[in-house]
Amino acid sequence: MKKIRNGDMVIAIAGRDKGRRGAVIEILSDGRVRVEGLNMSKKHQRPNPQVGQQGGIIEREAPLHVSNVQLYNPATQKGGRIRFKSLDGGRKVRVFKSNDEMVDTK
Repeated sequence: MKKIRNGDMVIAIAGRDKGRRGAVIEILSDGRVRVEGLNMSKKHQRPNPQVGQQGGIIEREAPLHVSNVQLYNPATQKGGRIRFKSLDGGRKVRVFKSNDEMVDTK
C-alpha cells in the first residue's frame, strides 16, 4: 500500500515550486511522481507528419521525487505526513499524523 496514489492532492515541499500544489498524474516505478502543473519543463518537439504531430516547444510536467511532496491536508491547509491505521473490519486506511483525519473516505 502506497502513501501517495494517483489523483491525490499534494504540495511540493522542496525545489523551485515549493509551496505549490497539484494532483498526482502518474507514479513512476523509480520513486518519482508527476504532478499536474508542478516542475514544468520545455521540450523541443520535432514534427512527425506520419502521425500528424506538429513540431515546436511544448511544456510538460517533469517528475519529482516522492520525498519532495506531501499529501495536502485540507483541514490544516498544509502538507501532512501519513500513517496507516487498521479499522475494525480489517481494512487499512491512510490517516494524517497531525490530526488523525482519514484520507481514504471510500
